[in-house]
Amino acid sequence: MAVSGSFIRTNQSLYLHLNAPRLNHSCKNQFCLRASASGSDGEKRKMIWKEKDGWKINFSGEKPATPLLDTINYPVHMKNLSTQDLEQLSAELRADIVYSVSKTGGHLSASLGVVELAVALHHVFNTPEDKIIWDVGHQAYPHKILTGRRSRMHTIRKTSGLAGFPKRDESIYDAFGAGHSSTSISAGLGMAVARDLLGNKNNVISVIGDGAMTAGQAYEAMNNAGYLDANLIVVLNDNKQVSLPTATLDGPATPVGALSSALSKLQASTNFRKLREAAKSITKQIGWQTHQVAAKVDEYARGMISAAGSTLFEELGLYYIGPVNGHNVEDLVTIFEKVKAMPALGPVLIHIVTEKGKGYPPAEAAPDKMHGVVKFDPKTGQQFKTKSSTLTYTQYFAESLIKEAEVDKKIVAIHAAMGGGTGLNYFQKKFPERCFDVGISEQHAVTFAAGLATEGLKPFCAIYSSFLQRG
Repeated sequence: MAVSGSFIRTNQSLYLHLNAPRLNHSCKNQFCLRASASGSDGEKRKMIWKEKDGWKINFSGEKPATPLLDTINYPVHMKNLSTQDLEQLSAELRADIVYSVSKTGGHLSASLGVVELAVALHHVFNTPEDKIIWDVGHQAYPHKILTGRRSRMHTIRKTSGLAGFPKRDESIYDAFGAGHSSTSISAGLGMAVARDLLGNKNNVISVIGDGAMTAGQAYEAMNNAGYLDANLIVVLNDNKQVSLPTATLDGPATPVGALSSALSKLQASTNFRKLREAAKSITKQIGWQTHQVAAKVDEYARGMISAAGSTLFEELGLYYIGPVNGHNVEDLVTIFEKVKAMPALGPVLIHIVTEKGKGYPPAEAAPDKMHGVVKFDPKTGQQFKTKSSTLTYTQYFAESLIKEAEVDKKIVAIHAAMGGGTGLNYFQKKFPERCFDVGISEQHAVTFAAGLATEGLKPFCAIYSSFLQRG
């Protein structure tokens, strides 16, 4: 999209009027850039500063001064930012999210974990022409703020306000609606195939978490993407919430070091990709045994940083890059730019490692408790929850099932990664060997329960009705 423009100065602000094609959408006025003047009020609210080891934020409860974020209405305004600017933007965005969600409630820790990812994606790719699909949508707040909805964040999840998830009729930047997990790769593959059939050239990026990767649909989609060899970019956001058969998903993750960063960049380079493919072609011509040796060397070289993960994804037909520090904007931008520049890419998976709740100490300490929050005190993270003397339906269900299970040893319980939401976490604590968390796999959960029942057990399978769409 070609954009030209001119600067207009007023007494306190600098405006950039950009001439661009009009979009037939509610955000058609997106090309209006504003820069707020930093006066005494700005100095008073200066709670974000840079030190040698990075940007720091003082979560005082006051509205933070965000001079750079104030100039970003839409992704087009991010295109000319330097690495240092992007780092500052990430810090301001993180502070703004904490302040905003403290007033409204909402999904906090997941959004804090993808701040740098959202900044890098919108900086490198040409959204909305390039499509970004956010799996589930819990982490979509940075995306919403960067795509013209910052002024309405106070309405999130309210009547006639912003949706808590991506919503196609809310913004042209929301490529796909979501609300439950594990659908992003399937949707992205559909968009990529449609693009090719229509003769278009845009990129399609699916962002999916390690938790969502427990669902069979994600693997079905990757298998199909590998078979079709479609040009699709999958970003695996690994925040160590569940255990998966990839590099750092089977326990506490070690910090992503310089070696990992360097090798990830090397794998993303066009020259390395060409060299690697050429080497494989040559060894195939020389002979099977030599080819096997070369393949093993390549596998172990990548295994230094990705262990079995690369083998898993590449056997499904995806080119694997990672793991990458998901909070290093410079690394993310470098890799995204190189992947974007690759011709005839085929499906690629970029494995990034992030921390849920990153940058906000209360959320880092308890990412589960700060996942979905009510209004809270930004200084302490204490939520303003009202205590009720009445038990909830979920609590009644859990207590009743536990009482029955104490008498009947054949009762077992099953849930699909929703122990807290279904109340079966209490059952799990009481009967750890009789409670099964199958991950985000409702289809498996139901048939698994049927198998248990055929042998005389009495399974109680608790699933949210909305999530049965995957069953």
